[in-house]
Amino acid sequence: MKKIEPPPASQNMREWYDNLDDAERQFILLWAGMTGILRDIDDEYLYWDKVKYKKIAEIEGILDHRDLWMLVKNSRRKEYKKISIGRETFYFLHTERLHENLHQFDLNLGGTLGGQQPIGEADRHQYLLGSIMEESIASSQIEGAITSRVVAKEMLRKERPPRTVSERMIVNNYQAIQYIDAHKSDRLTVEGLLTVHRLMTEQTLDNAEEAGQFRQHDNIHVVDAIDGEVIHTPPASSSISVFATELCQFFNDESPDYFLHPVVKSSIIHFLIGYFHPFTDGNGRTARALFYWYMLRKGYWLTEYLSISRVIKDSRMQYYRAFQYAELDENDLTYFVLYQVKTLSKAYDELKNYLARKQKEKQAVLALQRTEHLSPRQAQIVEWVRQEPTTVLSAKEVENRLGVSNQTARTDIQALIKAGYLEELAINRKERNYIRGPRLSNPDHV
Repeated sequence: MKKIEPPPASQNMREWYDNLDDAERQFILLWAGMTGILRDIDDEYLYWDKVKYKKIAEIEGILDHRDLWMLVKNSRRKEYKKISIGRETFYFLHTERLHENLHQFDLNLGGTLGGQQPIGEADRHQYLLGSIMEESIASSQIEGAITSRVVAKEMLRKERPPRTVSERMIVNNYQAIQYIDAHKSDRLTVEGLLTVHRLMTEQTLDNAEEAGQFRQHDNIHVVDAIDGEVIHTPPASSSISVFATELCQFFNDESPDYFLHPVVKSSIIHFLIGYFHPFTDGNGRTARALFYWYMLRKGYWLTEYLSISRVIKDSRMQYYRAFQYAELDENDLTYFVLYQVKTLSKAYDELKNYLARKQKEKQAVLALQRTEHLSPRQAQIVEWVRQEPTTVLSAKEVENRLGVSNQTARTDIQALIKAGYLEELAINRKERNYIRGPRLSNPDHV
């Protein structure tokens, strides 16, 4: 990752401004207002590495880019909200673009798409299972898990025991998200935070005893995986106990000094875990899990169906850069919050596309019910193997994907074998899998 240049020192900028006479100050502020340059910079919330290349030729010789940065910071400081936690101070600013995006989230992430319920009750189990799997896989891959989505999903669906550390990371993530879903209305406690970390990291750490435990040393750095550069050194371990207690208070606070939108607050919680790094490993996975927990606790139930980590995985450089911008610019959390908002927006768009595809699949299932006289569950199973001819199903996978008992899954499978849609494949004396049957071999038949 390219090293990020720190912004000009705030003290130097203040000295510069103090040395201006009233006429010069008035002229510069008038110019900034007329050109709208400060509004444009804050609309995208640019960091110094972008501001330093902004065109300001019209007053060249009077104002340089360091002076422009001073104006930007002076404008931002007037609107900053302060957050003190773990003996550190952070700042945050609501921008106009952020207000607009948050309004859209309020309209949609509470559960509607264009005023319509996007996920029917009958489909929720399958859709939720799929989204939790996607999030578990992507969140683990961000932290180095090496496996394909196809192999990982097959493992989770069939409940096959993990064979590698990478697979164990994914299973752990899956179980941790299920735990959060079951406790989404609960208040966060230090014990609950440790439980999430333990679920995330069991049997994946070099030192097994560190699962579900705060770090006890300061020999830890966040390092760029590509060039080995240290990009963040967390606060001392002596601050972690205070941080954990105050994080829980922040998470649970229902009467704060000022209002923070739930999307903003959940993003800040995510950032704080990454910044303080309270664990020797698994901080990123734990941070993203707490982001989900807070969003669900505040009623944004559609968040369960979004894969935030899949979007982050595809924009990792921007993810890490948002952390660095915030730290280098006086702990200004706005950079990271805006990154998270963009991530949510993209994940939401992906969800809409996913639901559109599922709606087409549902129409195909309904057609199978009508023409082949199958039950809804049986038609769904046939559609799975018709879409993926090489699919190998197990009774356990059918049970999990449909949310039914093992006996019901086996009854449906036997009916489909009898009708020729599935064929039994013996694995050993007891275990059986199921592949597409002779009736699906002829594409014109079904």
